[in-house]
Amino acid sequence: MFQNFELKSNRSEGPKRLELLRKELAVHNLDGFLIPRADAHQGEYVPPAYCRLEWLTGFTGSAGVAATLKDKAAIFVDGRYTIQVRSQVDLDVFEYQHLVEQPLSEWLGKNVQKGMRVGYDPMLHPVSQVRVLQKAVEKAGGELVAVEANLVDAVWADRPAAPLGAVNIHPIAYAGESASSKINRIAALVSEKEADAALLTQPDSIAWLLNIRGSDVDHTPLPLSFAILPTFGKPTLFIEAPKLSNEVRAELSELCHIEEPTALVAALASLGAEGKAVLVDVSLAGQALYDAVLNAGGTVVEGTEPVLLPKAIKNAAEIEGARAAHIRDGAAFARFLAWFEREAPLGKLTEVAAAKALEEFRRETGVLKDISFDTISGAGPNGAICHYRVSYDSDRPIDLNSLYLIDSGGQYEDGTTDITRTLAVGAVTAEQRRHFTLVLKCHISLATARFPVGTCGAQLDTLARIELWKAGLDFDHGTGHGVGSYLSVHEGPARIAKMNNGVKLEAGMILSNEPGYYRDGEYGIRIENLELVTPATDVAGGDKPMLGFQSLTLAPIDLRLVDVDMLLPSELEWLNGYHARVYETISPLVDEETAAWLKEATRAIP
Repeated sequence: MFQNFELKSNRSEGPKRLELLRKELAVHNLDGFLIPRADAHQGEYVPPAYCRLEWLTGFTGSAGVAATLKDKAAIFVDGRYTIQVRSQVDLDVFEYQHLVEQPLSEWLGKNVQKGMRVGYDPMLHPVSQVRVLQKAVEKAGGELVAVEANLVDAVWADRPAAPLGAVNIHPIAYAGESASSKINRIAALVSEKEADAALLTQPDSIAWLLNIRGSDVDHTPLPLSFAILPTFGKPTLFIEAPKLSNEVRAELSELCHIEEPTALVAALASLGAEGKAVLVDVSLAGQALYDAVLNAGGTVVEGTEPVLLPKAIKNAAEIEGARAAHIRDGAAFARFLAWFEREAPLGKLTEVAAAKALEEFRRETGVLKDISFDTISGAGPNGAICHYRVSYDSDRPIDLNSLYLIDSGGQYEDGTTDITRTLAVGAVTAEQRRHFTLVLKCHISLATARFPVGTCGAQLDTLARIELWKAGLDFDHGTGHGVGSYLSVHEGPARIAKMNNGVKLEAGMILSNEPGYYRDGEYGIRIENLELVTPATDVAGGDKPMLGFQSLTLAPIDLRLVDVDMLLPSELEWLNGYHARVYETISPLVDEETAAWLKEATRAIP
């Protein structure tokens, strides 16, 4: 199985590990130390060797940070993990704080005393974050101190080895553009910023730029690496030698110079010593890398990493691949849904069993490379945990007369998928049906949106919440994230969320549409499709170029949970039209039994 259901977290280890860290503080004459969940690339998926926050606290979520002082410690997580953090972390030693409502900087401002020295690893904290933290600590009379060797590593006796996954070349048929063309295109963007070179710290950016894929992190085909892209000449790829076969090294050597990651800081310092200007994304690059250029006499041009936006706008080959991947994945998912409907009423299914079955259906396509993230398989109250990770220890039976939420995806060479469906198991209550239909109305509202060119995701976010808001409800996560092309299932820079990051949606982007509702301790509801941003058809009398969405995901929405009386005629028309497309596209690809089930599951509602 690609998914591991063994329990990773052990909250009982937290207190003694915290004491070990505090002893290390004394060795380095420090009063505190910061432990982010991130690695040096700020990625969502972190290899075991760099899961320092998890080792220290037991928290396994994808975002968070801990602050340890001599007499107190705190862990900060966002709204997705408010339930999870309470179950995984010993809150007697780590007080819990909401990452947004009381950020780390505020906590430090209140708890750091005059003269205190708080350490941090400058490779793990991006420049923009360090600036905020430094201001808070200095205002409190303390000092934020960069520490060359990470203190957690010093006390982590059984730390796993760093990953050395093999790198392979991503075929041009799927990439749609040669690496040399991409290098020239991005180098021109760097030149426009009046920089001599750009620092690339995101492995998915480097993978896209050089048309390579790897296997250093779970569920995302990334080779952990850095790169420096000059405006003239070959870029330099900083990657461990064992990851490259002779064949791959030979092909990459035609495109770029190849160095070990340990040479990166010196290379940046060399550029600085030559008086070069280096483009650095201060929201992504570690403080140590920024300082390497500046301290050597160079100039830092602060700006967005130049690969992020071009990578997010898929070309024709990537769009064709995404469509093919979603059709293939839709057939596997339909087989799973038909199986689930037969098995769930027997009362023997569990969360792990369902997740295993879905992965097996995807494997039977013959081309599944991996799942795109750990499947969220949540029965009853576990469905209310937005990013629930099922394990053998937490494995819950899927009971009759309950709701079951499954959020999953596949990695195929031609595309990355991500889908969530909420399923009725037996009878459901009127309240559950009402909440599901409100979420469906929100989903349809966003799926059918037309919006002017230049619109940002934050301007659309209300569409996916308004029906819930009218009912006094909401959900505490973003509405939509970007999705890569056989890359990260959570890809920037575009998103649909309450907070505006200023990134405009453009044709060719792929984003999720996933409103939800969660009743703590009872059930969760989410409906997620991936949407391709496309030019919208002209409207008579209109004078603005418009964009819209086309749903790539093809899977039934559980009609047993729909209160038809709550739907407007236009919403019912969308649902029937969507289901007709699902049946027409998927039914020829599945067995007769599944096709018969699919016909009923996608029936038109009069």
